Amino acid sequence: MRQGITDAVKHLLIINVVMYVGTMLIGNGEAFYEWFALYFPKNPLFHPWQVVTHMFMHGGFMHILFNMFALWMFGTAVEQIFGWKKFLTFYLLSGLGAAVIQVAFLYFQFNTGLETLIEAGASQAEVLSILGEGKYNTAWKSILGDNFQSFVGAFNSTMVGASGAIMGVLVAFGMLFPESKLMLIFLPIPIKAKYFIPAIIALDLFSGLTGQSIFSPSNTAYMAHVGGALTGFLLMYFWKKNESDKYRWN
Repeated sequence: MRQGITDAVKHLLIINVVMYVGTMLIGNGEAFYEWFALYFPKNPLFHPWQVVTHMFMHGGFMHILFNMFALWMFGTAVEQIFGWKKFLTFYLLSGLGAAVIQVAFLYFQFNTGLETLIEAGASQAEVLSILGEGKYNTAWKSILGDNFQSFVGAFNSTMVGASGAIMGVLVAFGMLFPESKLMLIFLPIPIKAKYFIPAIIALDLFSGLTGQSIFSPSNTAYMAHVGGALTGFLLMYFWKKNESDKYRWN
């Protein structure tokens, strides 16, 4: 097995760093976010290419540092098994799966509130127009109650980061190297990958459904993590089931 950083991982690292530097240098970050972060599809700032470009955007130095460290650590090992073409396909599909699940979750939150407002006499066009101006009707708070924040938050949400794609890679690593021992920085206890990785996914699912942050910042797109992990698992399952050469393309 070849040592050192692999080709696809190296180029992904470069692209992510270039995008991060561009965010810092151009338009105080606002321009890059408006162009390349993934906005809620009903938001006027949404553009189709953001489904891909958000994977290469990050919200701060620690965000990109941890993501790129994980990409290097786990991605290199997975790419050595897959080859660069299959690894890159796997990475991008995991990131897309993460975006689909996160957006679907946001749609559920948004539509729940929208239906309540329509039942209360508001029109969909009026609600979207007000939200599109970056405003909201103060009467919505009393109508929506506890659902107000999730409703407005869903519309105004932005998604950035490689975390969803990396969660897919983490799942692939766990399935390829189940006996490898991993540990958290603040919990230095070695745990086998086949136990460690499902536990991380379960925590993300818990946080996504309850809104309770355990290890990550409160603005983390937890359902994107779950979506990336689920997509990675399904890809691994079907590739293993349907290919005579189960892993490598090149």
